[in-house]
Amino acid sequence: MKNLLDKFLKMDRRYIFFLVALGVIIPLIVPIGLPVDITKPVKDVYDAIDSLPEGSYVIISLDYDPATIPELDPMAYAILRHCFRKNLKVITMTLLPAGPGVAEMATKTCAKLENKKYGEDYVFLGYKVGVSAVILGIGEDIRIPFPQDYYGTSIDDLPMMKGYKNYDDTEIVITISGTNVPASWVAYAHQRYHVNVASGVTAVMAADFYPYLQTGQMVGLIGGLKGAAEYEKLVGVPGKAFVGMDAQSIIHSLIIILIIIGNIAYFIVRKSKKEGVG
Repeated sequence: MKNLLDKFLKMDRRYIFFLVALGVIIPLIVPIGLPVDITKPVKDVYDAIDSLPEGSYVIISLDYDPATIPELDPMAYAILRHCFRKNLKVITMTLLPAGPGVAEMATKTCAKLENKKYGEDYVFLGYKVGVSAVILGIGEDIRIPFPQDYYGTSIDDLPMMKGYKNYDDTEIVITISGTNVPASWVAYAHQRYHVNVASGVTAVMAADFYPYLQTGQMVGLIGGLKGAAEYEKLVGVPGKAFVGMDAQSIIHSLIIILIIIGNIAYFIVRKSKKEGVG
């Protein structure tokens, strides 16, 4: 037993790397479907959207870049598909310079999956510089910051936008971001124009935004891959987050097991060596 534990402590780290690789690859190839519990902040976002009548306008600001795609893309896709399934009028945009490519891909992919038509069911406005200026401009008239859509078409030439002016016509703003942009949406859109704001953020940033839930300045919050998996479950479209949570859970369990075994082995081997010296 002592020899076995001693070998464990001296194990080549490449074996650990191999186990971790298996723990990631296997769930991605063969999803396990581990249980995902729904938390209140995520359910609140879902309920806020699900309760809207058909034809309601929603703004989805996809304020993230390629660096945070693994965490934020799954929640963006789940929210977009939820809105399209509810037959809501979806306005997407981004407040990050590196965001248009990511935002356009998410919008077009989800619209295609749900058979939605551009200009009638959704529009993509792209990026405009100046976070606060854009948010405040939409509060007066969306045509101030966005006289044209991302493709150069006049806003007034898009059938869906003929009945839309500003936040008074908006039921909810959803910002998905890996930065502090959600705080700007709260400060300039919610506080000044009283439009409901919900947010999806990376796991490391979620703690910074929970106070906004307590004060009622956000109607809900989706945090990280776990939150995205919860939303996918609510919408009924298991995707990358659901699969990713399988891999993440397995890796966390593997690391915990290795730490426990490693500590037990260390103390047993150390005790045996002391007894041998004695």
